[in-house]
Amino acid sequence: MAPVRALQCSPGNGPPDVNRVAPTFHLHNGALTVRIPEMGIDPALLAQPPERWGIEPGSEVEIVRIEAPPQWHWRSHDAAFLAQLVSHLERPGHPIAIEGLPADMADLLALARRPSSLRPAQTAPRPGFAARVGLLAQAHAAGVKRFIDLLGEVVLLLPRFVAGRAKVRRAEVLDVIAESSTRALFIVGIVNLLMGAILAFVGAVQLRAFGVGIYVADLVGIAAVRELSPILTAVVLAGRTGASFAARIATMQSNEEIDALTTLGVSPVEFLVLPRVVALSVSMPLLYVYACTLSLLGGMLVATPLLDISATAYMVQTRDAIAGANFAIGALKALIFGASVALIGCHYGLRAARSAAGVGEATTMAVVSSIVVIIVLDAVFAMCANALDV
Repeated sequence: MAPVRALQCSPGNGPPDVNRVAPTFHLHNGALTVRIPEMGIDPALLAQPPERWGIEPGSEVEIVRIEAPPQWHWRSHDAAFLAQLVSHLERPGHPIAIEGLPADMADLLALARRPSSLRPAQTAPRPGFAARVGLLAQAHAAGVKRFIDLLGEVVLLLPRFVAGRAKVRRAEVLDVIAESSTRALFIVGIVNLLMGAILAFVGAVQLRAFGVGIYVADLVGIAAVRELSPILTAVVLAGRTGASFAARIATMQSNEEIDALTTLGVSPVEFLVLPRVVALSVSMPLLYVYACTLSLLGGMLVATPLLDISATAYMVQTRDAIAGANFAIGALKALIFGASVALIGCHYGLRAARSAAGVGEATTMAVVSSIVVIIVLDAVFAMCANALDV
């Protein structure tokens, strides 16, 4: 008999508490005898590698013979120990027979040793560059389609709103108007005042060298009324009001409040989107007039002392330079920009994921998309005005 090197003591050779929980092994002519201790196998052995049990890998074992105490009740960790032992000794093409086990335990071990029929999950091949571009374009096209659907739904609901039959709360509309108008006056005023001042300073430095400094009034007036005031005001509202729309609606989406509205038969577009689009479309032209006033004032405050001209001469020159068409174009831009900012904010709010991260992502996307759309729409306005010779 060739005893296998064992970590545990043989019965009678070691401390009594160890002998009662540590199995012993004896190898003879390819038969490994495993003697189960009186107290059963210590579950802590399962956490140890089989090499520490004294069983060397590659031992030529053909039979594992179990010797358990009389009237022994097998437990789950005893079976796990035997399964781990057999798996450690078994060599490819040399199955190991197990003897001395009750029938149900033998069936359980046979089931545990059976090769798994589950195949490892196959990782899908990464799509190529062209496929990724196609998927990205498809996702953006789907987003544009959903935005157009939202725009069409809002347009169809406008007559109901004008007729006073839309399901909106008056307090909600007034709050949104205040949020997008009076509460934004300070930041809109500061931005446009500084913009007019900077434009006047740069123009004065350049035009004074040619002796035509008075034309700074033309430069500031036309640039502010036609281009910069509606753009800057829209950008400020995109970062302030549009982001607020997206965050609020996305939070409602996350809290399943929008689902509750739908369950009650209330259209989220009619109840949430329509009042915001109307409020921002109404308040934006008013903010545009306010922004133009502040930008012209900023230009005058810088140009008159720098060019040594009177305020009256500056205002007369500004009045002569600005035509009514410039105001009309600027006001139309403000109306379109306001509606676009509101629609984009609501669009990303409604499509947000139901999580805190989804709220942040919707807010970011609303601001970025609004600014991009504002610039694109301004370019379209410029091309149309040039084509119409306005």
